[in-house]
Amino acid sequence: MNDDIAKAPPADLFTLETDMWTEPFWAAARDHRLVVCRCAACGQTRFPPGPYCPACRSQQAEWPELPGTGEVFAYTVVSRSIVPEMDASIPYVPAVIALDGADGCRIISNVVGCPVSEVAVGSAVQVEWEDRADGATIPRFRMRRT
Repeated sequence: MNDDIAKAPPADLFTLETDMWTEPFWAAARDHRLVVCRCAACGQTRFPPGPYCPACRSQQAEWPELPGTGEVFAYTVVSRSIVPEMDASIPYVPAVIALDGADGCRIISNVVGCPVSEVAVGSAVQVEWEDRADGATIPRFRMRRT
């Protein structure tokens, strides 16, 4: 199992629903740009985006583009499916990614395309975009060789 290649979960088990606070993130993702919500009043970054800045309660937001790199902050390896639709996607590696240039913001995603034995806390990763048939684009992360 340790040399198995990390896969992404199947697309048909996920439906994207956006709102006025999350749509800017997903619109940028469709353009293969990784962005984060930053308060236009005080500069505090936040992810996931929400209606109020946790630092100053402002609703003013801007969406700076990030370099698309980061490091694994936490992860787990899923090696058994809980529903038959997941069988072909095992193993997969859900991970919390600390994003470079985001002042401590983290995103929950997946590490894909590498042996699961290579994934570790602190591993350098690079965003990779998954363009889906339903029009959604999902950020996944691959190991970055430094």
